[in-house]
Amino acid sequence: MYAIIKTGGKQYRVEEGQILKIEKLSAEEGDSVEFDQILALSDENGFKAGSPMIEGASVKGKVIEQGKNKKIVVFKYKPKIRYRKKTGHRQPYTKVLIEDINA
Repeated sequence: MYAIIKTGGKQYRVEEGQILKIEKLSAEEGDSVEFDQILALSDENGFKAGSPMIEGASVKGKVIEQGKNKKIVVFKYKPKIRYRKKTGHRQPYTKVLIEDINA
């Protein structure tokens, strides 16, 4: 059984027991979260796609960790002008354990 959820502007294929690294959520470590934007659902009865979302379906998870990814380097360069600019940032993430998929 799996579901396709939408969170943080991205779509993820999730299964029960899966650990997922998603865009930062405003939840503390150990809190439970619920995703209600379910785009598609597959179980023993077959595949069901929403238009655009499936009504009444949800995915429950538990926040394991809040952290930051590795640094992304942004380097701007213009030839023959002596223009070089190096910047970067670390994108925050939330690590979630998927516990239950409700159809």
